[in-house]
Amino acid sequence: MRILVATDAWHPQVNGVVRTLTMMADTARPLGAEVAFLTPQSFRTFAMPSYRDLRVALPRPAKIARLIADARPDSIHIPTEGPIGLLVRRYCRKQRFPFTTSFHTRFPEYVSARAPIPESLIWRALRRFHSPSRAVMAATPALANELRMRGFANVVLWPRGVDTGLFHPRAVDLCLPPPIFLCVGRVAVEKNLEAFLDLDLPGTKVIVGDGPARAMLEQKYPQAVFLGALQGEALAQVYAAADVFVFPSKTDTFGLVLLEALASGLPVAAYPVSGPRDVIGAAPVAVLDPDLRSACLAALEISPLACVEFAAQHTWEASTRAFIENMADIHAARAESGPIELVTEQPRFVA
Repeated sequence: MRILVATDAWHPQVNGVVRTLTMMADTARPLGAEVAFLTPQSFRTFAMPSYRDLRVALPRPAKIARLIADARPDSIHIPTEGPIGLLVRRYCRKQRFPFTTSFHTRFPEYVSARAPIPESLIWRALRRFHSPSRAVMAATPALANELRMRGFANVVLWPRGVDTGLFHPRAVDLCLPPPIFLCVGRVAVEKNLEAFLDLDLPGTKVIVGDGPARAMLEQKYPQAVFLGALQGEALAQVYAAADVFVFPSKTDTFGLVLLEALASGLPVAAYPVSGPRDVIGAAPVAVLDPDLRSACLAALEISPLACVEFAAQHTWEASTRAFIENMADIHAARAESGPIELVTEQPRFVA
């Protein structure tokens, strides 16, 4: 089965969406599926005014049609609601080509943190975007239930995984005063990093990641250590060197970094909100408390072995199998509708 993933989030962005899609594609081939990508690399882009590292594609309908035809997909998946996602969605509707989507980002909360736009309007737009999807994939049962309550249809599960071959305990010394409280993620207002950096904690606070708020936070919190964006072995070593992983975000739908931290033997301190609550559940590997300082200190007492054993249950193979199974019905529907034909004229899309 050939699957085309049309995404606005792609390298060099460093985030959970890109890591999820990359790991899923790498794992899919041995399971009988070939995954190709339609990304901003095929188009002109421009930098977001408030986030220069995030580039937005400027796709053209004719090129979208040509790229889809060249890929000859059996199924199409759209994980982002950006310009590429919108045009591929419209193409699929025009061609009556069944497709799936996934819900990764709480845009209503993200936007309201930056602009006075009612969250209800953004939720309405998201419902409209996902409404033609044959399956809206959500990372956790709690998120799936929330989407259904908000009026989303055809919601199914697509759990996440972690690379335990990369993220695992090992002896690493950052030569910083212990205990080390670590936070990994985009350095932006919606991540609520100041709630962490304001805490009176012993040892050292370490931030891994980059983003529009980094310069301001580095100046405001000179005692914290900002390491910038890290990937691969460099990131894994920082996880292994820390003592507690702090997750102050209240808007993430999942938080892939939670599984990476736990696989590294790192207990979690977070607020009792969707995201960490959905990932952790009742497992004794985290402290979820409205008092984040108390959560950080209590997490120091959690067994690293319990964290590693919990993370081992979340493999990328299981995640990818769930994704492929969700695409199976779309593959069957595609077989009934016949091959894609390239639209050579400027298409008139249906909204």
